[in-house]
Amino acid sequence: MTHQLRLETPRADRRDSYRALVREFAERGEPLVPFVLAFPNEDFDAFLSQLSACSKGKNLPAGFVPHSTFFLVRNDTEVVGISNLRHQLTEKLRHEGGNIGYGVRPSARGSGFATFLLRCTLDRAREIGLSEALLTCGKNNIASVRTILRNGGELLSEEYLESRGDVVQRYRISLNGTGDAL
Repeated sequence: MTHQLRLETPRADRRDSYRALVREFAERGEPLVPFVLAFPNEDFDAFLSQLSACSKGKNLPAGFVPHSTFFLVRNDTEVVGISNLRHQLTEKLRHEGGNIGYGVRPSARGSGFATFLLRCTLDRAREIGLSEALLTCGKNNIASVRTILRNGGELLSEEYLESRGDVVQRYRISLNGTGDAL
């Protein structure tokens, strides 16, 4: 089956599909990744305003950096994935978090959507002037590791993080052919 996929800025008419995606994560007891999935969305217009402000660096909590959120939409109807692009990194984000977080609706996994979602988000990273992106993931998250590798990820390091109880891997993806920005 062919899918028409598009990465877009969050829109009000995607409210029900977005909420269904968040509900799928919650019903499976999965972490809300990327972190913006945990933002309150009962007032969806306020949620969209918050995302817009975050992308402009406005009203950010301490320790946060400007970040943009995108919806991956299938066949112009269903939000199948979410990505979040941090425009810069703090030392903490260099250690764990990186520039890009992404998640695919559990019922839509295994169809290549994560690879496409990350590829499109990397394009957005280029558009805002990043020369490379840092991504982190749990070593045992084989699907995410494969997604990062398919998009040109180069393993930089791995470290056991007590706070997560997991080995976290750090990957670099060059966005312009050089590898010197991190």
